Amino acid sequence: MWYLLFILFFIGVPILMGGFRIINEYERGVVLTLGKYSTTLYPGLRWIWPIFQSLIKVDMRITTIDVPRQEAITKDNVPVGINAVVYFRVERAEDAVLKVKNYYYAVSQYAVAALRDIIGGVELDTLLAERERIASEIKKVVDVETAPWGIDITAIKIQDIEIPAAMKRAMAAQAETERERRAIIIKSEGEIRAAENLKKAAEILQEVPGAFSLRTLETIDKLQPDPSKMIIFTLPVEILEGIKALISKKKEENYSR
Repeated sequence: MWYLLFILFFIGVPILMGGFRIINEYERGVVLTLGKYSTTLYPGLRWIWPIFQSLIKVDMRITTIDVPRQEAITKDNVPVGINAVVYFRVERAEDAVLKVKNYYYAVSQYAVAALRDIIGGVELDTLLAERERIASEIKKVVDVETAPWGIDITAIKIQDIEIPAAMKRAMAAQAETERERRAIIIKSEGEIRAAENLKKAAEILQEVPGAFSLRTLETIDKLQPDPSKMIIFTLPVEILEGIKALISKKKEENYSR
């Protein structure tokens, strides 16, 4: 009899000890009893029935999936290459195990399909200018599809957008033209303001007798003569007008005689 107890002890104890499992803080344990789901175990030292039960550990931390470069065509028929990153985490471990074979691969494929669909519905300028909004739309699509699996998509980020070399050159030329246009507008606005100020200054100088002559003398004083250049000085307008008036007066006197 004691032989039987001895055999049961040395066989039963290893079997019972083999049922202990350690679940880390960031994990959940999905227990299947004879292939059927029975419960979900939380972190700590846990025990399951050996042979009859199996434990599947699920990582509950945020996981990152690098979506490789995808070829897509925008709404205005421009081919682009896009890289993206998907951030997700498991909310319900039992659904992630029971409802999808490989949730990691499934999330990656849904992200690729949604990325191509969304990119195909926007133009290139919108894609370049509203990257965050487009990434948010991709996240919503993927989140709806993966929610039944107990997966929460926390974020999707578009990393690189590669466009054809010819398109890059065209965009650079367009940007250069736009900068030149803005420079011309700014310069013309400055010339308009300068002309308005000169007009006001001329009106003020005209009201003051001899002001034009003083301004002319100041300008002549600031000149720095160069031997290789010729400088021609002209008489002020007031002197010319005075000479004209004097000549007209002489002619009138001659006619009266």
